[in-house]
Amino acid sequence: MSSTVTDIPDLRPAEFELIRNLAAKSFGLDLRSGKERLVAVRLGKHLKAGGFRSFRQYYEQVCADRSGAMLSVLIDALTTNHTGFMREPAHFDFVRELLTRDYARRQRVDIWSAASSTGEEPYSLLFAGTVATDRNGGPEVRVVGSDISTRALAAAKRGAYSEERAASLPREWVSRFFDRPAEAAGLLQVKGAIRARASFHRVNLIEPLPPMGPFPIIFCRNVMIYFNHATQIDLVERLAAQLEPGGYLFVGHSESLSGVSQSLRYVRPAVYRKPL
Repeated sequence: MSSTVTDIPDLRPAEFELIRNLAAKSFGLDLRSGKERLVAVRLGKHLKAGGFRSFRQYYEQVCADRSGAMLSVLIDALTTNHTGFMREPAHFDFVRELLTRDYARRQRVDIWSAASSTGEEPYSLLFAGTVATDRNGGPEVRVVGSDISTRALAAAKRGAYSEERAASLPREWVSRFFDRPAEAAGLLQVKGAIRARASFHRVNLIEPLPPMGPFPIIFCRNVMIYFNHATQIDLVERLAAQLEPGGYLFVGHSESLSGVSQSLRYVRPAVYRKPL
């Protein structure tokens, strides 16, 4: 297979299998046949930067790196941290409903954003929760964000985004929830009081989950599409164990738990509930 990247060696079938197996074992990514070009292009620049003569040599160096830094770079290269503020907005409308109905008597509600990427989802939950409880009363909302990508987590902790990234938010929300740093024209930064209600941690969803729950609400959206069926079943059962009785799991609208979970009940599109 010829790469379109200058001076990058060909990705041979045996090398693709090595990288494919490493991705599946390390972070559950299901690189099916036909993804060879994607792998070659996304990893090619790292081969060139590191002076590697082949994908096998690069693979061997990733495996030998005990710090895990090279594996993190590989993960970032092969996964897509596509996200945005208020993505799939019906989910946030339902969260506001839950906060002012089911959880109105609580002092605090902790939500887990299990694939938080660069932070837009956790901060959207905090924005929506703050607006809902300000108007109707209800609990303080806090969000635990987790991701496998250290690069994405660092961006989430900073909470700084271009004005274009925030264009999907109501104008009054931008004024209320963001500062405009004087030293960074065109950037918005989530205000410190909001960032203080979010914490971010590195979590690999295919490994044993750290003790965090139980949560009344978990968002794990647009992640299972990267996993094979067996990994999906295992992940959903472990997420269900982190839900409190009656708690809600939100998945992506392109995802379904049909044939994946026996323990969660369908509520509405891409929302499932643990029985009381």
